[in-house]
Amino acid sequence: MSEQQPAVHAADLEKVFNIGRPTQVEALVGVTLDVQPGEFVSLIGPSGCGKSTLLRLIADLLEPTAGELAVNGKSARQARLDQDYGMAFQQSGLFDWRSVAKNIELPLELKGWDKAKRRARSKEMLELVRLGDRGSSMPWQLSGGQQQRIAIARALAAHPPLLLMDEPFGALDEMTREHMQSELLRICSETHTTVVFVTHSIPEAVYLSDRVVVMSPGPGRITQIIDVRLGDQRDDDTREATEFYQKITEVREALRGSELGAAARGIEDR
Repeated sequence: MSEQQPAVHAADLEKVFNIGRPTQVEALVGVTLDVQPGEFVSLIGPSGCGKSTLLRLIADLLEPTAGELAVNGKSARQARLDQDYGMAFQQSGLFDWRSVAKNIELPLELKGWDKAKRRARSKEMLELVRLGDRGSSMPWQLSGGQQQRIAIARALAAHPPLLLMDEPFGALDEMTREHMQSELLRICSETHTTVVFVTHSIPEAVYLSDRVVVMSPGPGRITQIIDVRLGDQRDDDTREATEFYQKITEVREALRGSELGAAARGIEDR
């Protein structure tokens, strides 16, 4: 049996901004990572370590300076053109002049779906995120957590196999954030979606992920990849489990190690 093709394959990936200028910045250096279909992988590291840059390279919003990158076995550009992924950001990005249902339907309109099919899919997605009675509402009538659920519904409306998320719960209060984490795991389990998730929160990364990718201060490198292995069914009891706190400690120590390593490299470069 042939080995399953990665949802995301990066090899020796590099990104340099403003090449040849005084403002040149090395954002990523030598990043190698495979994300398997159905896997939930979080990227964590200090500000400026290149987490969001890596996500944007996968999404073809930026072009790599060097290295290999494939998404679902295609170039990142082709995967974008084929709409092989959905994206969700810290701000929901909903259009205030469109109803909730019409916001969800937007990517389907762009793909040329007919009106009846769009409406049926929008209704299905509203049920998935447990907001089935809010289709006619306007975004400004929803809470922050509800808006993020609609943003996730929109990102998944066209059945993309991959979901890219850049701190989608960062602006939410702690209780809403924990609820949204559990909702996201439920949705991804039901849709079998692969997720690459950027976060600054160690507990969030551990709770959500199959693997946590630890990155160093810029230029961003992957310093450690931690297998979480807390099981497929995660709930409030998971947050109280000894294994959960052990993994939080493991990630925290890996982050401290990456910062010390970056500091040591800086001294050597002087």
